[in-house]
Amino acid sequence: VQPPEKPLQPEEWDRLRENFQLPDIFEEAMLKRMIKCNSHIDVAKSLLTHVAKRNGDIAYNVLIKYLTLCVQQGQVSEIRDVYDIMKVRFKILEIGACNLLIKGLSNSDQWRMALTILEEAKKIMIPSRTSYESCIKAASRHQEMKLAFELYKEMLAKNVVPTLDVLQSFFDFSRGMKGAELQEELFGILLYLRENQLYPHKTFMRSIKLWFESIPGGNWRGHLTNIKDSGQCPVCNHQLEDSDLTEEEYNNLSERIKRDVIHGTDTFRKTSPQELEAFQTFMENRLPFDIVIDGLNVSHIKPRRMQCENLLDAINCLAKENVRLLVLGRKHMLSNSSHWKREIMNEMQNKADFFFAENISEDDPFLLYAALRSGKHCKFVTRDFLRDHKACLSDSVTRHLFRKWQRGHQIVLNPMFFCVFSQQPAFRYDCVVQTTGDTWHIPYKDVFEEKYSYEVPRKWLCIQQK
Repeated sequence: VQPPEKPLQPEEWDRLRENFQLPDIFEEAMLKRMIKCNSHIDVAKSLLTHVAKRNGDIAYNVLIKYLTLCVQQGQVSEIRDVYDIMKVRFKILEIGACNLLIKGLSNSDQWRMALTILEEAKKIMIPSRTSYESCIKAASRHQEMKLAFELYKEMLAKNVVPTLDVLQSFFDFSRGMKGAELQEELFGILLYLRENQLYPHKTFMRSIKLWFESIPGGNWRGHLTNIKDSGQCPVCNHQLEDSDLTEEEYNNLSERIKRDVIHGTDTFRKTSPQELEAFQTFMENRLPFDIVIDGLNVSHIKPRRMQCENLLDAINCLAKENVRLLVLGRKHMLSNSSHWKREIMNEMQNKADFFFAENISEDDPFLLYAALRSGKHCKFVTRDFLRDHKACLSDSVTRHLFRKWQRGHQIVLNPMFFCVFSQQPAFRYDCVVQTTGDTWHIPYKDVFEEKYSYEVPRKWLCIQQK
């Protein structure tokens, strides 16, 4: 369907509709194309007027398509008209309509209406992240930071996860503004990044730096740097937090992981109690290990090669003198198949201990158990981020310890060249946002990643108060 260039008369619309293969969906199809071609609003309006005269009303999904075009073009008065029609016609607006109305109005001088719609939406559902963020940005744009932070806290309380984009906007809109309370709120966002092991990307990092440097009378200065292997910052000579857990923290974490993750409700769905018992016996006879490898996970690291070759490369990369390796595998690896050659399996079994679980088992509980049971020195290798288990740990203190332990013990293998792995070692210092009050150290990534990543950034922003 090609949208016309100018508004049509009713009979012209009727003619187009008759020539369309599926007349019942003509209006929807036509509006869909108008959105794609960004047609003039008057053309769409003439179609809507024609439909209203012909049918006496306009179907919900046709209205939604028209609304989408209005929002796309920032046609505020039209958005308001559609909202008035919808309020009368439909008792409840579904999430798609709310999102559109909020998005369209929050970018205009009618932004407070977006807040009204958000309040209405809250009565029947948890508003979407986009709705919250549109309202937060509208409030921030109009320097109503208190309101913006109220909405942000409400989001968090309802477990709606903010994007890095909206977190960045707080720093952008607060630049040069006075007020100790505002400062505390923004420090709170930095601590949220710490708590959730989030790494800002370069543009977000620059917004943080510019905000600090713009605080009236604050005397903050930011510098980009790389932290030394010892954990010392070359700019301010400050020593970053150690990535090691204390003995007490380590024991607490081990106990909680055993209780909540390994013996908790989520394990036996895919692992039988007998298998877990067999694994524990296997471990007790061979402890301790230095590195535990998630064999199946690592075997997929280079898709074009045989899985057993990938795993052998990883073992060769990690096998140093007297290093004891444990590989967690699956029973199908012993079947001498196209991906699992017997002679390569034998070669690997001479270099590392193997435990072969049932093919339907979950690897992670075994991985966590083996690494923690081996002691504080033991590292582990997987390309997973182990997010599920963070969720099983019921309180934030333990979750924080788990993440800290993970940051200090997870080895990342990168298939840099065809046969060579480069190993990113676990750091001696903790790679999260940290502060001493008059310094802040913020790890950042060069590129934006919406996905959580287990790879720890190498670049830091050091901010100190002179």
